[in-house]
Order: sequence, then structure tokens, then C-alpha cells
Amino acid sequence: MAPRPRRRRHKKSSSSVAPTAVTQPAAVTPPTAVTPVPLTLSKPGPSIDALGFYSLDNNVPGLSQLILQKLNMKSYEEYKLVIDGDTPVSGFGFRCPREMFQKMEDTFRFCAHCRALPNGLSDSTVLRHCKRCRNVYYCGPECQRSDWPAHRKVCQELRLVAVDRLMEWLLVTGDFVLPAGPWPWLPEVVQGWDTWFSMRHLQLDAILAAVLGSHAMTTLWASAGRPRPDPDVLQGSLKRLLTDVLSRPLTLGLGLRALGINVKKIGGSTVHVVGASHAETFLTRPGDYDELGYMFPGHLGLRIIMVGVDVATGFSQSTSTSPVEPGTVQLSGHRGLYHNFWEEQVESGRTAHPDLVVAFHPGFHASPDLMEAWLPTLLLLRDYEIPTLMTVYSHQELAASLQILVDLDIHIIAYGANPFTSLKPEQVYSNPNKQPVYGSAYYITFLGSSCQLDKRQLEEKVDGGD
Repeated sequence: MAPRPRRRRHKKSSSSVAPTAVTQPAAVTPPTAVTPVPLTLSKPGPSIDALGFYSLDNNVPGLSQLILQKLNMKSYEEYKLVIDGDTPVSGFGFRCPREMFQKMEDTFRFCAHCRALPNGLSDSTVLRHCKRCRNVYYCGPECQRSDWPAHRKVCQELRLVAVDRLMEWLLVTGDFVLPAGPWPWLPEVVQGWDTWFSMRHLQLDAILAAVLGSHAMTTLWASAGRPRPDPDVLQGSLKRLLTDVLSRPLTLGLGLRALGINVKKIGGSTVHVVGASHAETFLTRPGDYDELGYMFPGHLGLRIIMVGVDVATGFSQSTSTSPVEPGTVQLSGHRGLYHNFWEEQVESGRTAHPDLVVAFHPGFHASPDLMEAWLPTLLLLRDYEIPTLMTVYSHQELAASLQILVDLDIHIIAYGANPFTSLKPEQVYSNPNKQPVYGSAYYITFLGSSCQLDKRQLEEKVDGGD
């Protein structure tokens, strides 16, 4: 547990953070046989998933109930059981894939301009989608004409969102298997998606060709009830989905590189992913993190522990508790708040002290409830001087998050665009014409307190006699 006086302190600071460029050291260290270990449970806390679900009604009153109705759910609690993995997806009760895809698409049916839901329209009125993007809906030509100045700015991107929304099913069913195997290039050469795709292109081309010609692809589009796009459109979607899956492990690698973590430490290195939710855990398979191991050939073991109140129950299937072995990546989960996990697991010696902490899209800038839940963790990370990387969706979120961290006297090391951001555009569900965002688009790295740094600099100056 962090020192009490510092953990309770929330001092406002007038300092600002100048843009900083990071010079990433060469990667030091993969191959990986991944050994998942069991999920452990702790006390629940504020849920970003629940807050996000109920906030849908702020923009579109009644949208949350429409979603539950179309997915054959009686309550959010029932919906959450499926999201958390406590109830199988089959619990939705759809009779066939076509019905499932239709009902899921129905959850997007509300007028993008006046926000009218189907049950608020007359029997003769039908919500029709934009013919260009097939993504947003309108209750009539007047609303569509009025909305066009806003919609035209995002129409092309939303067309990609509509395709990706269906193609993602191939990841759920396992019909799209990502490329794997040791990197044929030196790790330090791979600095972003351009070089990653160049390195993997032969293997990836064969995989994409097989998926495009598969029975699963044919079944998907027959069930979707809409025309199948051209092969180049489908191939582009598969590549975007690939980056969405691999963005998280490669962003972890970015943090290990940028913060100079020694992955050849005897006993292995430990990364805690804090604030983890169903997005990081529900459909995550052990092999999804193989790429992190390939990024660091020769590493002596990597433990990845997902900690958050929304960690999926079914995240870890194996009951193995063996120590991490050299060259392997071990995944596990813990449901609870990180500062509680620290006191119960880390301070007691039951869990390894982290070499790096990573937070994907913490969102504390947008919600007082989330900020209250995150504050003890942020102060803990600061006071124990734990190397930390966090990601955000947008430049606006980056600026807001930086200000909060500066106000907490946290020492910012660097921030900027993430070379391994997801390339899959994400639509704001209840505000469809808002500019789509991209997962982990920006990163921030920090370590310790800016006040502690200033004190050290002063002491060094005194000791040096300057």
C-alpha cells in the first residue's frame, strides 16, 4: 500500500508538459508457448462497461432498452453475464445466424438526426440506412437531408465500420487465424505497422487468400442478408481486424522498449494491465499475445496479469499455476480494483511486483466516478515509481489525461502517436456521426513524481557543489 499521506494528496499544479519525443532502444528480446493461468476474484468496483452502457441513453433515450430487447435480454445484468463469460453466447437464443445478424443490426436502428427509435415511429414509417455507408439510419428524407452536412464528413469511414462489424464474427468463430511464428526480421527494424506488414507479407497473403475463399466467409455474407463486398474491401477489413487484435500486445512491447525494461531478467518479467475489461479479456486467446514474445527473442519469460472489475470470468481456462518459463508468455486475470489487488496480492508476495504497468483507455478524464476509482491507483503508481504506459483514443483525450497526470505531480516521460494503434475505426454507438476513433491511438509514459524528480535534481546540484 502506498504511503498514506501521498495517496490522499491531490495537489493542483500549474506546471505544463512540453511535447517529448521518445527514442526507443532496440528490442532486446520470443517465441512463445503461452501458458494461461486461472482468473482470481476480488471485490468488485466501478464498472466502465456499465457506465458506458447506461450512458447510451444520454444521446438516444431508450437505446439501452432497445439493445436488450433485440438481444433477447431482460436486463443489463443478464447482458453483463454474457459479456463477462458467465453465460455462453448461445444464451442469446437466436435460432440461426441470419436471425442473429439481423437482431444485432437492429440495435443500430435509430434516426441519426432526430434520435427516434423504431417504437416511437408510426406503423408506416421505416428506418432506412444510408446507401453509401449502410451504417446510419434515418426515419425519412427530411432528416437525412438535414443530417448530410455532418454525415458526409464520416460516411466513408463508417462504411468500413459496417463491414468490420460483420467480419469480426470470423475472429469469434476462429475462422480467421492470425499469422504467427518468430519474426524473420530484427526486432528493432519493426517500428510500426508498415514494417510489420512488410515482414509478415508472404505468410499473411496466404492466410488472407484462404479466409477470403473459405466456406465461413460465404456463410457469413449469406447470413448477413446484404451484398458481399469486393475482395479488396474484405481483405482491407481483415487487415484492420488483425491490427485491432495485435495492437494490445505490440503496445505492451512498445512500453517495454520505451521504458527500457530488461526482459532478460532471471525469473521473467511481469506486466500488469490495469483497468482491464471484457475488451481485453472476453475473446482473448493465449495465442493473441504470442506476437509480444516474438518482439523480444531470447526473453526469459513474460507474465501478463489483467486486473480490472470487468475482467471476463472465462478469460483463463487452464488451471496451470507453474512458474513462467523462459521464452513463454503467461496470461492470467484478477477481477477487482488495482490498489486492492496491490495490497492483497503484490504486498503479500503472492504476485510478482510489476516491471511495467499498462492501462488501455482508462477513461478517467471523462467520468468523476471513474476518476474516483482510478485516483488511488494513479497515486500508487506514482509513489512506488512504477514504469507505466497508458493509451487513449484521441488527441483531445490525450490533452485531458495529461493535465490530470500533471495535476497529480506525476512525472511524464513521453507521449505521442502510437505506431501500433489499431487501424479499425470505432464508431461512437449513440452518436454515429461523431468522428470515429482508433484504439490506443496515443500513448503516455510516466514514472514517479515530478516533485521527487525536482528534489533529486536539487540534491545532485548541492552534492556537486554547483
